[in-house]
Amino acid sequence: MYILLCNLCINAVYGSVGFYPKLLVDLLSSHVISYTGCMLQGFVIHSSNCCDFSILALMAYDRYVALCRPLVYQSYMTRQRMSLFVFFAWFMPHFFNFMNTASILGKKLCRSHINRLYCVNLMVANLTCSPVRGHTVIAMFNIALYFCHFLFVCWSYGYLIKMCISSTQMWKKFKQTCMPHVICLVIYTTAILLDLLYMRFGSTDVSQHLNNFMAIEFLLIPPIFNPLIYGLQLTLIRNRVLGLFHSKKKIRSF
Repeated sequence: MYILLCNLCINAVYGSVGFYPKLLVDLLSSHVISYTGCMLQGFVIHSSNCCDFSILALMAYDRYVALCRPLVYQSYMTRQRMSLFVFFAWFMPHFFNFMNTASILGKKLCRSHINRLYCVNLMVANLTCSPVRGHTVIAMFNIALYFCHFLFVCWSYGYLIKMCISSTQMWKKFKQTCMPHVICLVIYTTAILLDLLYMRFGSTDVSQHLNNFMAIEFLLIPPIFNPLIYGLQLTLIRNRVLGLFHSKKKIRSF
């Protein structure tokens, strides 16, 4: 579980690198990006989002084996097998999103303005002079693939709830080990869903400030809440934070 949490944090840093440096440049200069830079930024942000779903799906599978097959967990989830799972959790999103980005490269653009704080492959494809059918097919395949990831995670946690709710001890274990995953999954999925719905069906009459917030809310909210949710579940971190607050109260009372 800690290996997967570490990968989730690394992926959050990776996704932030694709957005925040360019945002800082935009705050200091003109809001212009090269075509190559736009493709690179879109690839990093898209692949980071997909990696999040892959890692969350792997977390759900890990918790399923730990709670439903505890006697074989140590022999099944070995370091070699975990390394293989983590490799594919990183490789698959990057490979499929590379194919998605490559389907747009080299296409002639008839427009050059994107009403967004960062590049999105869908919006770049809309700027091309002719429809990019290959991009549409690959994009739909990626959406279907990671929607299956989402369904698998929902099924696994639903199955775990069904198995654990009848036992007080098992339900306690579920709340300790799985509840942070469920909360982070709900937060992340809600943020992504709102962004996708707004990007496709959002009104053009809203203010630019709301438009900018809806564009970056999935880049802001999950990275802020994930460390809090997972960190407070770890005994050492929780005790250190509580000890910090208690020490402040003692100083004030003194």
